[in-house]
Amino acid sequence: MRSKALSDIADREFDVIVIGAGINGAGIAREAARRNLRVLLLDKGDIAGGTSAWSTRLIHGGLRYLEHGELKLVRESLRERERLLSAAPHLVRPLPMLVPVYAGGRRSLSAIRAGMLAYDLLSFDKSLGRHRMLSRAETLRRAPGLSAKGLRGAALYFDAQVEYAERLVLENVLSAREWGASVLTYARVERGLVEGGAMRGVAFVDLIDGGRRPQHQAFASVVLNVAGPWVDEVVAQVPCPAAARLVGGTKGSHLVVANFPGAPREALYAEAATDRRPFFIIPWNKLYLIGTTDTRYAGDLDQVMANEDEIEYLLRETNHLIPASGLTRDSVLYTYSGVRPLAFQADGAAGGITRRHFLHDHAPALEGFVSVVGGKLTTYRSLAEQAIDLVCKKLRRRVLTIDSTAFDNLPGAPPRGSDMAEFGAHFAADSPLPAATNARLLRVYGVRAAEVLDVCREHSRLCEPLVAGGEAVAAEVIFSFRHEIAETLTDCLLRRTMLGLNSACGLDVVEPAACVAQEFLGWDQQRADREINKYRRHVRRFHPRAFSAQNNPDPA
Repeated sequence: MRSKALSDIADREFDVIVIGAGINGAGIAREAARRNLRVLLLDKGDIAGGTSAWSTRLIHGGLRYLEHGELKLVRESLRERERLLSAAPHLVRPLPMLVPVYAGGRRSLSAIRAGMLAYDLLSFDKSLGRHRMLSRAETLRRAPGLSAKGLRGAALYFDAQVEYAERLVLENVLSAREWGASVLTYARVERGLVEGGAMRGVAFVDLIDGGRRPQHQAFASVVLNVAGPWVDEVVAQVPCPAAARLVGGTKGSHLVVANFPGAPREALYAEAATDRRPFFIIPWNKLYLIGTTDTRYAGDLDQVMANEDEIEYLLRETNHLIPASGLTRDSVLYTYSGVRPLAFQADGAAGGITRRHFLHDHAPALEGFVSVVGGKLTTYRSLAEQAIDLVCKKLRRRVLTIDSTAFDNLPGAPPRGSDMAEFGAHFAADSPLPAATNARLLRVYGVRAAEVLDVCREHSRLCEPLVAGGEAVAAEVIFSFRHEIAETLTDCLLRRTMLGLNSACGLDVVEPAACVAQEFLGWDQQRADREINKYRRHVRRFHPRAFSAQNNPDPA
């Protein structure tokens, strides 16, 4: 199948090549294909293999952007949040958020109240409830684990959570393919094909074969550089003359912990005692997510890791906010970090760098080449519209906004006019699987859970739990490779089945998953061992507690 994809690319000329399969690149590819453009999406790694996977997993209206006066960004975020709640209800769900206010904090109760009123006004068309201001007593009844010392009260408002951001990206790519886009992962762009001062395409190597074959080429009228924090690296590789630095990324790190004493039922959006930065404690994936940090980063973009200072900072702040928590370094199940692809700004605090996105047209230095800077999970679709509007102008095509993705559900969502509860009831009635497994399949795959069930029916072995007592079934491994563009076991566990995000960081399922691939996908023992070892090496940067020398030896 991969050789055919490479052959098809060589035989076609595209309207637009998109470099980068994170949320912005995926959304742009979908928007382009929806408007009948011939589009090729390339990434040097997997879909959602970079920054998109390492956010705080919120689809938020940008409450904190109010204090920077970015009202347009807040309004855009709120509008797109509402669209995602409708277009992807299986992935994006309402999230109640509690904002405790303490004496001596940066923001008083009156300031928080004013911000909440502005937030409600800007989200006049929302389906979520309005905010409420809570007294000190009401706050402690709602979150009894909070420190009572100096507590003045709290605000309660609603935002949204995307539990599996990776699958939001994936479903955009699957939708793009349904509309005719070509997609190739593990294809690293090495240089631009420049002729007469204009981009005519790119040369890339196939990393699945180890880059041993000669460079492949793909041709297009416009090339969009949507490589996130790697944008400047792509510009340098093209190369683009007289190119100034575009991205000045900041690093955000998170901790994942199990339930703990005083853990909140609802998400907390609090102010750190050390430096007054905002941070979150969020129920997530039957665990808790604590983050994030925000520091300038100039290290290896392919090996971003939480350092011990960041881990200590987040533990300390959680223990200060929830005194009974008693979290220690041993409480951390694993960590993750990513670099935000923010616009370069030489001076100033990292938290003050704008979260707006920009389309940087490299013309006239190089025609047909545009770099995308910034962007967030929440606003990816509106960014995609703007990017493809620009592409259409460059192609001298009519801008067809009526064909925009604004009106389309993602593949895992039920058709407009029906809901997930209705589909879920029918699915459970038809499924021979246990109730907990049905619930998991619906949460991960939405209505596409029915397609996973079809794979289950091929063989009784595929209906069995991947591990004893687990909710995941063996068929999910097969489904990820056959129907969801997975190329490696790491793709399968971290960005398809989502099993790599469990309390063991997927180390408990890696060998059973490889065994399923051997039995049903024809892997030999050599490939199975190689894939297992690659996964173990990959997740070491997340500091998984489950990694012990006894049962998970460090592969050579």
